[in-house]
Amino acid sequence: MMRAMLVMGVVSMIAFTNRAGEGAGVSAEDAGWAVQRQAMVAQLKVYHITNTCVLAAMGRIRRQVFIPAAYRNVNNAYADAPFPIGSGQTISQPYIVAYMTEKLALKPGDKVLEIGTGSGYQAAVLAECGADVYSIEIIPELARHARAALDAEGYQRIHILTGDGYKGWPEYSPFDAIIVTCAPDEVPKALVDQLKEGGRLIVPVGRGSQRLVILRKQRGQVEQEEDLPVRFVPMVRE
Repeated sequence: MMRAMLVMGVVSMIAFTNRAGEGAGVSAEDAGWAVQRQAMVAQLKVYHITNTCVLAAMGRIRRQVFIPAAYRNVNNAYADAPFPIGSGQTISQPYIVAYMTEKLALKPGDKVLEIGTGSGYQAAVLAECGADVYSIEIIPELARHARAALDAEGYQRIHILTGDGYKGWPEYSPFDAIIVTCAPDEVPKALVDQLKEGGRLIVPVGRGSQRLVILRKQRGQVEQEEDLPVRFVPMVRE
């Protein structure tokens, strides 16, 4: 979820208490959102998402909080479709968030680079699955929104950089996994270089016609597999 802006960025670390799991003092509005959230998870199971960590994470996280108020309504927060979040960007449909996260096969403590912070929702899912998350967003307004939403929900292990995702985040490489939520014309070499031996990278590739591409670095070689046809916003650079 990216558009050209400055490369220099600001790192933020966000405290993690996970208000999504709090049960006390739930309002009628929150209860209504919770019903929709559980219906979303039930639909993910129908779509053959089986990773228990991913399902539990998406059953806890208050997705509506990550959609800016100007775009949020009861019909879009948990529907299985992408929706606008401003600046020409979208929050990915829940199925794609779940599918891409499941494909990363995360382990607790994995260091994950996300390209395209956007709303911050995907970063929250990664963190709920035990990852230490390093996320890059090129649009300052979205980076600020994501930071505020994550802070409001109480997450840590999430570091946000305002900058150009094509360059990755070499200071913190190598990464166990990299997830890209916007579509470059080809896989950026800098991201492959920042992938740890044994690491996984998932990225939508193409202009117009796009496919998810999954790369694995094994014994110094990069194995590439084409996966689902998808449609993401373009990945652009400064």
